[in-house]
This record gives sequence, C-alpha cells and structure tokens, in this order.
Amino acid sequence: MSLTPAGRPPAVRLHRAARVEDAVHEIVERRLRQRGWEPVITAYTGYGAPGWARVMARVVLTRRTRSVKKRDKVRGWRSFTTSPVNNALVQIQIGDRIHETRTDRSGYVDTRVTGDLEPGWATVRLSTEGAQPVEAPIRVVDPAIKFGVVSDIDDTVMVTALPRPLLAAWNTFVLDEHARAAVPGMAVLYERLVTANPGAPVFYLSTGAWNVGPTLARFLSRHLYPAGPLLLTDWGPTPDRWFRSGQEHKRNTLRRLAAEFPDIKWLLIGDDGQHDQEIYSEFAHEHPENVAAVAIRRLSPTQAVLAGAIPGPSGTPEVVGSGGKTWFAAPDGAGLWTLLRDTDVV
Repeated sequence: MSLTPAGRPPAVRLHRAARVEDAVHEIVERRLRQRGWEPVITAYTGYGAPGWARVMARVVLTRRTRSVKKRDKVRGWRSFTTSPVNNALVQIQIGDRIHETRTDRSGYVDTRVTGDLEPGWATVRLSTEGAQPVEAPIRVVDPAIKFGVVSDIDDTVMVTALPRPLLAAWNTFVLDEHARAAVPGMAVLYERLVTANPGAPVFYLSTGAWNVGPTLARFLSRHLYPAGPLLLTDWGPTPDRWFRSGQEHKRNTLRRLAAEFPDIKWLLIGDDGQHDQEIYSEFAHEHPENVAAVAIRRLSPTQAVLAGAIPGPSGTPEVVGSGGKTWFAAPDGAGLWTLLRDTDVV
C-alpha cells in the first residue's frame, strides 16, 4: 500500500500492467455501480504513539448479501471478489480532529494522521460517501516501551506451506479458514512474551495480500494470539513493475518501524522456509540498536525439503554474523520459549 495524501496524487507514468489493471477496474466499478453495488470500508488495525497514528483501510464495492452463518464454510477466494474504489475521499476522525485523504488506485488508504491518543488501544472513525462509517482499532505504543515483537505469519504462526505455490494457492483461495492449523506453542510463546513485557506491541508482518487481512485477524484471535496490527501488502502491478516484491515489503516495513520507534528493540520471529533469516540478518546488521534477538521456527526435515529450504540454525543459541545478535531456533513455540526464558531478551 502506498501513502495517499489528501487530494489526487500527482500524475506519474504508470507501468503498462498498472494501466491495464486501472482500465479494468474502471470498467468493472462502473458496471457494478450500475447494478447497485455499494462502497464498503474495510478497516485494518493501525498503530501509533501519543500524537500520531498510522491508519490503514480499503474501500471496495460489494453487493449486499445475507450474512455468513457460522456453519457456512468461509473460502479464501471470497476475499478477492470485490472491486476497489479509486480516488474515494475518506474522512478520518481522531478525537476532535478530522483529516481527509483519498484511496489509491487499488482502493487503499495508508496514511499517518495527528491526534491525541493515550497508550493502549484506541479507535479512529472512517467514513466515505455511500458507505457506513466504521471504527478502526489503533495500537498506541507507550513511549516508555523498549521491547516489542515483529512476527512473520506464514509457517511461523500459521501452517500455510507458502513456499510451495500450489499448496499456497489452495490455502489462500480454497481452504476453509477454520481448517487452517496453528503452529504448536507459538500463541503461548507470544502471550508469555507480552506478559513478561507489559505494554510490548506485537506486529504481524507478512507478504500476504490485504484481501485476506480479516481472515488472518480472525485466525489470530481464534487461536489466542495477542492482538496487534497486520502489516500486509497488495498483490499485483505497481506503478513501475509487474508485481510487488514481498521481500522488499518486509525490508521496508522493518526500516519504517525502526524509524517510528527508535527506542524499541524488536524480537524478530520467523521461520527458515522463506527469506526471513536473510531479511532479519540484513536488518540486524543495518539497525543493531533496534534488534533484541532473532527467533526462528525451524521446519521439520520433510517441510524443509518440500519448501526447498536450507536447514536453519541448531536448537542451541548461537551468535552469528548478523549485527552480533543472538539467534534462537527450535521447531515450535515451546522450544523457543525454553531457549528464550533464561536470557536477557525476555
């Protein structure tokens, strides 16, 4: 998602794929409006500190349908059957202040606004013409907090087999969301971390699409993971390339968190099935003052082979050439807690 300042963004020469995508969206939006589809705001959990908040949301067109019954299966593909509303004016009310911004070419809002917020959880109100106003939760980080958690999602807290394209597509588009499995012990590990560090924020960083944000949020809540902002990305063409880079999304997000919360040392949690080790190593080298340690959920030999991954660090803590930070590795949350609990990280 790109930052969307108030008013229409300046004209830029878009990549051909982006121009094609925009033309399709324009045709689809016009026809859906003619058929009575209406705009709906999907609010994502944002974050901030006293004085400011990062607000994230999306405006899409959808038709009014019956609510999904609890016994109905919720398939992932349903999250992608919407049409974005480009350049929609969105009002953001934070306390007594009202800010205005516009959605980007994919219907997203991602902007930083000012306002008086107390540490803990707060809400901002989002509204746009033709849609019901919604409340967006905001995790307000206390300036006194010095420790936080940044966690990958895929194969770190949720078994998704993301490195395997066919299974990843099955899990994303077909599988009933209630059939998704949690990685053993990880929810308990995160709860122990925030209990040992009251007020510590937990951010969930993934290359997954924002379309599945509500599904992921329900999964995390259902499996008792601590509440926290999801930092996802938008699939598809960008203004200058065919597809977005998930790795660059993670790198840029980590750098942004380091700039926004310079006094926080992050425990970076991921797995050895994708590029987490490489990305965390780079970040630890660039920002050693912002990294407490790195914890890697080690895939089983079978999972590693299927994922095409190289076996990760051993189960014994070791210092590697990553900004001089200690790396911990274990196959599940219980193993990681055993390694972490007697260190100065926790």
